[in-house]
Amino acid sequence: MPKLPDKLFFKIGEVARLTQTEPYVLRYWESEFPSLSPMKNKGGQRLYKKKDIETILHIKELLQVEGYTIAGARAKLKEKSRPQKREHLHAEEDELSAKLKLLKKRLTNILTILKKDDID
Repeated sequence: MPKLPDKLFFKIGEVARLTQTEPYVLRYWESEFPSLSPMKNKGGQRLYKKKDIETILHIKELLQVEGYTIAGARAKLKEKSRPQKREHLHAEEDELSAKLKLLKKRLTNILTILKKDDID
């Protein structure tokens, strides 16, 4: 898997470049694979998460390397996601929880600094 930049969302052009897959193919796969569903911003532009990029790379491997058909790849993805779905949700929750704790710590530090400035 290519090294992904440390950011939350990626535009379709970035994803196309990272996965070496044409944007029209990504849009087609989105219509064929329910597990691939990027968010869209107010302007309708697709915003992919790292999880979406991992799914795209998996789809690409199933289709182009392992020789699955679209239907076969869809079934394989569905089969694979069942037992791991719960683990994946817990991992996402843990990651979000860690980010929220860090944010809370930073905000508390800022509040402490602001209160200190008020006293001076």
